[in-house]
Amino acid sequence: MHYTGAAAALGDLSGFRQDFYQCVTARADALFELADAALCAEGPVTSLVELSLEPEHRRGHGSLYEGLNKGGIDIDRFRNVVARQQVPRGDDGRIMLAIDISHWLRPDANTSPDRLFCHTYARGRGQARMIPGWPYSFVAALEPGRTSWTALLDVVRPSDDHTDMAATQLRTVVDALITAGHRREGDPEIWIIGDSGYDGPRLAFLLADLPVRVLVRLRSDRVLAFPAPPRQPGARGRSARHGARFAFSDPVGCQNSALGC
Repeated sequence: MHYTGAAAALGDLSGFRQDFYQCVTARADALFELADAALCAEGPVTSLVELSLEPEHRRGHGSLYEGLNKGGIDIDRFRNVVARQQVPRGDDGRIMLAIDISHWLRPDANTSPDRLFCHTYARGRGQARMIPGWPYSFVAALEPGRTSWTALLDVVRPSDDHTDMAATQLRTVVDALITAGHRREGDPEIWIIGDSGYDGPRLAFLLADLPVRVLVRLRSDRVLAFPAPPRQPGARGRSARHGARFAFSDPVGCQNSALGC
């Protein structure tokens, strides 16, 4: 290699491939070549038969189906292999983890198991639709700056409970990163970043014992309340539980609020 950096990268890739191979518990060669074929295929993969024709898949198409039917992967071991790889950090050395749901829509696959109704958005306001498919929850480490590159660390197929599942997945990822030595005592806390589909306060409560901070976007129709004003002398009845309302959809109230907009 003419470039030492490229040689080091190839060494890391070779080590990762060896570790991945060790995680395959059955039909290792068939599944390993199938993964290579899926990664090297030109364009979207639409059928297994196409993968069997890729140069990286050196076996017959029968071994492809045999590998999928009888092969196995130690997911926990592979998750630890992924956690040991280099993780991007921010300018202050902080790890930033983003979590989100991506849907694989399969409305015509009537015999496919474990499908759920996936909330999707069509063009135009108020055009949300529920389409059968498989939702997948991804956790990725974000690169600093304006870039679309991310380091995927984990993916699971979620249940209906968004936030509790996210907390369990994030706990697994954070524990793996700490075990791998990416976060030590005294390092900045890990940022957890999510969209408005997650319940931020509950997510923070479920992860309170971990060295993380939660940053979740709030829905545009949320309404918050200021602290209740002090009880006036001589007032009767029950004390007020909340103070003035802060409605995100009210631009006038937002501008006049002490919170700002």
